[in-house]
Amino acid sequence: MAEVRGVDETTSWHTKHRCRHRALVWGLVAAALVPFPAAADDTPQQTLATGLTPLAADSITLELIMSDPDWIGNPPTDAYWADDSQAIYYEQKRTGEEHNDLIRIDLDTNERTVVTDQERGLVDVREGRLSLDRKLKTYTRQGDVYVKDLATGTLTQLTRNAADETDASFMADSRRVLFRRDDAIFVRDLETGLESQPADLRLSKDPAEEDDQDGFLAEQQMRLFEILQQRKQDRDLERELQRREQLMDLTRPPLPFYLGEEVEVVGATLSPAGDALVLVVADKKRELGRKDQMANWVTRSGYVEALDVRPKVGTARQVGQRLMVLDLETHDVHELDLSALPGITDDPLAELRDRAQQAKKEKAGEGAEETSEDLDSETPDKADEDAEPTPREVTCELPPVWSPDGQQLAIQVHSYDNKDRWLALFDNTSQRLEPIHRLTHEAWINWSFNEFGWLSDSRRLFFLSEESGYSQLYLYSLGDGSPGGGTTRRLTDGDYVVSDVVPSPDEKYFYYSANPDHPGIYETYRVAVDSGKIEQLTGFGGRSSFVLSPDGDSLLIRASSTTHPPELHVQSARPGAEPRQLTDTVSERFSALPWVKPQIVAVPSSHHSRPIYSRYYPPQGPAPAAGRPAVVFVHGAGYLQNAHQGWSGYFREFMFHTFLTQHGYAVLDMDYRASAGYGAEWRTAIYRQMGTPELEDLQDGVAWLTSEQGVDEQRIGVYGGSYGGFMALMALFKQPDLFACGAALRPVTDWAHYNHPYTSNILNTPDIDPEAYQHSSPIEHAEGLEKPLLICAPMQDDNVFFQDTVRLTQRLIELEKEDWEVAIFPIEPHGFREPSSWLNEYRRIFKLFETHLGP
Repeated sequence: MAEVRGVDETTSWHTKHRCRHRALVWGLVAAALVPFPAAADDTPQQTLATGLTPLAADSITLELIMSDPDWIGNPPTDAYWADDSQAIYYEQKRTGEEHNDLIRIDLDTNERTVVTDQERGLVDVREGRLSLDRKLKTYTRQGDVYVKDLATGTLTQLTRNAADETDASFMADSRRVLFRRDDAIFVRDLETGLESQPADLRLSKDPAEEDDQDGFLAEQQMRLFEILQQRKQDRDLERELQRREQLMDLTRPPLPFYLGEEVEVVGATLSPAGDALVLVVADKKRELGRKDQMANWVTRSGYVEALDVRPKVGTARQVGQRLMVLDLETHDVHELDLSALPGITDDPLAELRDRAQQAKKEKAGEGAEETSEDLDSETPDKADEDAEPTPREVTCELPPVWSPDGQQLAIQVHSYDNKDRWLALFDNTSQRLEPIHRLTHEAWINWSFNEFGWLSDSRRLFFLSEESGYSQLYLYSLGDGSPGGGTTRRLTDGDYVVSDVVPSPDEKYFYYSANPDHPGIYETYRVAVDSGKIEQLTGFGGRSSFVLSPDGDSLLIRASSTTHPPELHVQSARPGAEPRQLTDTVSERFSALPWVKPQIVAVPSSHHSRPIYSRYYPPQGPAPAAGRPAVVFVHGAGYLQNAHQGWSGYFREFMFHTFLTQHGYAVLDMDYRASAGYGAEWRTAIYRQMGTPELEDLQDGVAWLTSEQGVDEQRIGVYGGSYGGFMALMALFKQPDLFACGAALRPVTDWAHYNHPYTSNILNTPDIDPEAYQHSSPIEHAEGLEKPLLICAPMQDDNVFFQDTVRLTQRLIELEKEDWEVAIFPIEPHGFREPSSWLNEYRRIFKLFETHLGP
């Protein structure tokens, strides 16, 4: 879920946890409440329920773990190269403040300087587009447009105004810069300084059409009165003369394109040649779904305030997007015909639709309200069955990408049901759309690995695809212009994931990140475009990402390990090069503490040929005679990888797990099926059955703990947040003997109440696939609860609504369940911000484990 990518707020380091310590604000709503004893960490020298004596009071504590993370040290973020490849820049949060500093490191002298506010507008920026000859760079900063001469370093600011200007790039001639200003596109000539608008888009009717009135009375007037006819002819003639004059006069702005009142422009891209504008449009009146509301209880006004939040899955009316081509020379407009896309008229959900419709009819037939005529009206007649199949609705990956010469447009579209993704080329000369790649899956197409782009020759296009089951790199070469004349070559191959593709400046190599040696180790590689030879460039052994220098000679690398947050390194962009560390941001206090390095283990799976990679935190101290207690942590998002060998976004949980091991617990953190990093089959195993394959994997984890690690099967608890909270509920509800207790943090309790983009991919929509929602939603299985349950719910959660917890609370009350409680956090969003809230939540979790996992 985390963005969704789902529902996991912890995947970004420090981004949502900046607030200072403030007064503790928390609440507790309890039903059938069984009180927990005082937290064991409040009396560190007593003998705990695990039978072990904890470490000294100055060791790792919950108070330290859950405090503002500034004490750990703030790692470098958003690192990038200077334009001359001689220095690097990065952002770093100031300790005790919300502000980030921009820091520059000179690679020759290692001198570090903080960029001042006065210098911010003059230093190099990360973003930008190069001219075809790579001599100029254009970019936008704070809504204004700049051009830099890379040879002389001269920086020219082209605009300075209150408008929002974005998406600056060069035209094919490299002497004109195009950019967006609010919703319009403009072009600036660098030689003359002239700023022009290549297209004037009007979201209204053409005035000429408004002059033509329909209806009997209007037609009668025109038929009876010659003066009305003559006046209309005069107006039409004058309008046409003015139109021709404006079209021929190159000093005037272009003729308007009247697109009508029923559409809105959601994307636009101008050809580098300047002769065509492609628009992505949508129905302005499309139904986006009824928005829910969220109450804010702790406000400055003292009154309860209601905020509009997102709609729920399946509540929007399915209306896709369309692509329109505007010829700027002839002023013609035509809509791209997507019927050439293979499989566009298929309906992968037809069987489920029919089944749901039949169930609806059967249910309606049991009541007295609906007549046989009502039912017959829903049955398609013979004419409907013989009609031409309707193309599926699509959405366009924004923006479409023009070839550098402006002759070809690469368009990537997804079916609205997300079962298909097409990559196609629109030829601006022949006006033909040619599909070059179709990615289809019976479950859903990944929302990641959709990168594509042109090489400078305008004849080759690279893209990523999971066609093989794993994200791999492909290169398409245009043919002789005849339909189907192009060829596709796979440049990488294997059971591993390729991402973050960057061509070298000379376009001899593609650089990329991948995990071929181990699913949890990500290094930088390059593949030769001509020969296909692959070379590994880095060897950090953890998780790393790269930025290729502008000259193509060096790599800026952000690398981390399981126990050390990311730091910056630089090395030559060739095999065998030695990296040089540039930053050291971790505090001495953090480095001095005895953090447990998790072991990356391969837990055997009883349902799959591949193992379940996991992080295992071995307990400290001698094993009790009765066997050790253990905790299973379930990461969030579903599609997220946490059993990698780098620093985890779950940094608080990492520290908490060390805390648990010091108190005698073993901890297992599994990349269950649905997790990222293991290919399409692993990801889509949960299709139409969320909570089933994952629970099977948790069962295998419990079996491994008991058989291999000496864990007492009666003393295992489970906890997790968001998707992990959902899984904690599913485990306690569907397999009540698997865990002795569990904590569900900000959990999804009913998938019919979650958002559309994430949920519809996996479970379709409730009207089409109600069985999937019933099978996958914890609230449908709440009668299975037998073991103690803690639910922690933030009330300002606009991701997983507080309503999820409220509805489950009422369900558990009606089921007369015992040994469960709900802790509410009135001011917290999905990702907690206040250290006091974090501390309160994890005190409760630890108390739960100490109470119910004892001997």
